[in-house]
Amino acid sequence: MTDARTTDGQAVADQALVEAGRRALATEVAALAALETRIDAAFAAACRLALACRGRIVVTGMGKSGHIGGKIAATLASTGTPAFFLHPAEASHGDIGMITREDLLLALSNSGETPEILTLLPPVARLGVPLIAMTGNPQSTLARAAQVHLDVSVPAEACPLNLAPTASTTAALAMGDAFAVALLEARGFTAEDFARSHPGGALGRRLLLRVEDVMRRGDDTPRVSAETPVAQGLVEMSRKGLGMTVVVDDAGRAIGVYTDGDLRRSLDRRIDVHAALMRDVMTHPCRSIGPRELAAEAVHRMETHRITSLPVVDADGRLVGALNVHDLLRAGVV
Repeated sequence: MTDARTTDGQAVADQALVEAGRRALATEVAALAALETRIDAAFAAACRLALACRGRIVVTGMGKSGHIGGKIAATLASTGTPAFFLHPAEASHGDIGMITREDLLLALSNSGETPEILTLLPPVARLGVPLIAMTGNPQSTLARAAQVHLDVSVPAEACPLNLAPTASTTAALAMGDAFAVALLEARGFTAEDFARSHPGGALGRRLLLRVEDVMRRGDDTPRVSAETPVAQGLVEMSRKGLGMTVVVDDAGRAIGVYTDGDLRRSLDRRIDVHAALMRDVMTHPCRSIGPRELAAEAVHRMETHRITSLPVVDADGRLVGALNVHDLLRAGVV
C-alpha cells in the first residue's frame, strides 16, 4: 500500500485511512439502529399533528441541523406534505412572518439549546402553532417546549473527537425520512403524485406521459384493409416509417398487424407479395395499447413481447394511432 501525507508531512498508510472510514460507518450504523425503538407513540403523535395541519410544515435548524432541516423540508414537499425551510436567524429579523396560524413548526437542534431557535418559541407559541422538536437531549429547553419530541440522540459522533456533527446529523436525517415516508403512506401518495412534483425529470416523463402524447395519428398512422395486396401494404409501411402497418376492418377496428418481421417470414415462405392479400399474411390478433395508458406501459409491452411498435386503439378496438420505440426514445421515456 502507498502512504499519504498530512499537512505536517507525516505519512498515513492506506490501511489506516480505510479503517478510519469503516469506524465512522460503523458508528453511524449503530446510531441508525438505535433509532428503530424510537419509532413509537411519540413518532405517531408527530405524524398526527402533521396530518391535521391545514397549512405547511415549517422546518428550522441552525448550522448542520439547518442543512438537514432543508433536506427534510424538500423531501416532505416532494412527497405530498407542503413544507419549506426557515432559517432561524433570519426568522428573528422578520422572516417569522412567513409562519401562519395554520402551520406546524418542526425544529431541529442536537443540543436542544440553540439560541436562535429558542428565540422563536415565544412568538410561535403566541400564534398557537404546534411544535415538533427533534433533538438529542429529551431534557432540553426545546424538547420540553414541544408538543411532541422526537429523540435522535446518538451514543457518539463518528468524529474521533466526538465533536463534528456526523452520526447525529445522520440520525436526524433518517428520522426525517421516516417521518416523510409515514406521511406519504398515510396520505395515499402515489407514483403519479410524485411525478407531478418532478415534471422535469426522467421519472416525471415516465409517469406523466400518456401514449396519446407521443403516438402518430391521422395520416401518419399506417393502415390497410384485409383485402389489400401485400405489395401495397409494403408501400404503406415504407411511407409511414413505423416498421409495420395495421390491418383494419370496415369499421376501422384493428384486426391484425404486418411488420418487418412478418415480411421476412413471408419471403422465407416464398409468398408472392403481389398476389397475396394482407389477411393471408398478417399477425392476428395483434397486440395493442390504449391512448390513455402510460407511455411507460408501452415500453413494458414492447420489452415483454420483443416488439418495436404498437397500434393504439380506443375502447371499441378502433385504430386511433400507432407508435414505435423511436417515438418513445424521442420523448425520453426509454
